[in-house]
Amino acid sequence: MSTQKTDQLHRFLFSEAHIRGELVQLSESVKAMLDTKAYPPCLQTLLSEMMLATSLLTATLKFEGEISLQLQCEEGALKYALINGNHQQQLRGIARWDGELSDESFSEIVGKKGVLAITIMPKKGQQYQGIVALDKPSLAECLKGYFEQSEQLATEIVLHTLMTEKEVKAAGMLLQALPQSDTSHQKQNDTFEHVAHLTKTITKAEITELPVEEILHRLYHQEEVRLFDPVDVSFSCTCSQEKVNQAIASLPTEEVRNLLDERGKISTSCQYCFAEYKFTEEDFQNILGDAQPNSSKLH
Repeated sequence: MSTQKTDQLHRFLFSEAHIRGELVQLSESVKAMLDTKAYPPCLQTLLSEMMLATSLLTATLKFEGEISLQLQCEEGALKYALINGNHQQQLRGIARWDGELSDESFSEIVGKKGVLAITIMPKKGQQYQGIVALDKPSLAECLKGYFEQSEQLATEIVLHTLMTEKEVKAAGMLLQALPQSDTSHQKQNDTFEHVAHLTKTITKAEITELPVEEILHRLYHQEEVRLFDPVDVSFSCTCSQEKVNQAIASLPTEEVRNLLDERGKISTSCQYCFAEYKFTEEDFQNILGDAQPNSSKLH
């Protein structure tokens, strides 16, 4: 079987139909995320699908910024699951649960009152958040409903995860009709329904194992498809000692002093990658040196 480079997102365009598409294949990046914690198998699949979806949605950004997908659940073992990605396709994620999770379906994991929050955070401009009920049998179908309701754009999403004892492979596709204002609108709808139907025929093995060019040819060999250069996708955390220092510097001086006197240092770890950071007396003195004389904060 042909081999291909994974951990890449590929954009493509149906030239004559005004339909855009994305295909992402992940391996090392999703494994790096799942290796941060001993997630049960059903949560590994869910986080993998969320990582795929975040990559696909982040690729739609026309500005520098971030997108986060968060599942918020009020009942059941899963408390929340969160994936964050930026315009450079750097992704990270985490889930919290309480109790046993074995082979639950998506609906069983999220419960009857679960919601999906999609938050768009541009570097410049206002933050936007959309909320969608998790009332469909899969994450892909919930996302599809979100796009069709909030943006009124015909959308098709496919998400697949293939796990073995040795590796994990995940792949997803997104198709979306581009806005049209001329008489070809009905023709575009018909074409979209056709290519969306073709897209849903892709199998888990095909989308995770085959090269992108072969996938597109198998699905759309009767269409004119333009494939663009791929973009690398990675598991990458944005935590740093500097950010930890800034967070502690936002606390009242007396509170930080008491913690240092009690413990000798302040230790914390990143919730995404579990990197450990320490804030010491020396860090404290350095920040105090930069503080204003009468400030009640460290900065």
